Amino acid sequence: MEFASKTEEIVAFLEKGGPAIWAIAALSVATVALILWKSWRLARAGAWSRRASARAVNHWLAGDLHGARIALVGARGLRAHAIRAAIEARLDPEFDDITAREEVARVATMELARARSGLRALELIATIAPLLGLLGTVLGMIAAFQTLQASGARADPAALAGGIWEALLTTAAGMAVAIPASVALTWFESVTDSVRLDIEDAATRILTRGGPSRAALRAAAE
Repeated sequence: MEFASKTEEIVAFLEKGGPAIWAIAALSVATVALILWKSWRLARAGAWSRRASARAVNHWLAGDLHGARIALVGARGLRAHAIRAAIEARLDPEFDDITAREEVARVATMELARARSGLRALELIATIAPLLGLLGTVLGMIAAFQTLQASGARADPAALAGGIWEALLTTAAGMAVAIPASVALTWFESVTDSVRLDIEDAATRILTRGGPSRAALRAAAE
């Protein structure tokens, strides 16, 4: 019974807001789904895992090619994929410095694009949710003043006030959706920026600094 009463209250609230609030309610569901999905995707992509990639880079700089490869075994994170590409580019005799950088940049771009998937949708929600709320409020105010005009001198201030606060519901609902969407978007962007900086740093260190001897690289390439 309690669940049924709560459901009726929610439906009554949505009906007061008109079509705009139904659209905002749909956006709220989409926002929650996107945030959960994106968090899961980033966790699976190792966005918060640096150990394997850091070990691989340290082994490489110490001249231990085998240790660098072992550190990346089983690692499926965004950083690990880019570092693996950098190591393989250094080992490939057909790659000079320029082509090696281009290959690493290509892999890094693909990994970062994978990390940023879904962010455009969150950005769109954060933009249009308050606009939908404002639209619903404007439409509600128009209806309220039309009612006031039709009632003429017999206008009831209480009825007018009721129409106005019902119209303002959509503005509040739009902001309630846009704020968490904006916060989540900023957080996800900071995570992807951190991944990008880590990849750039690791790739630069592998391609330009130290590493195994040329003889070791030639032997590994063979």
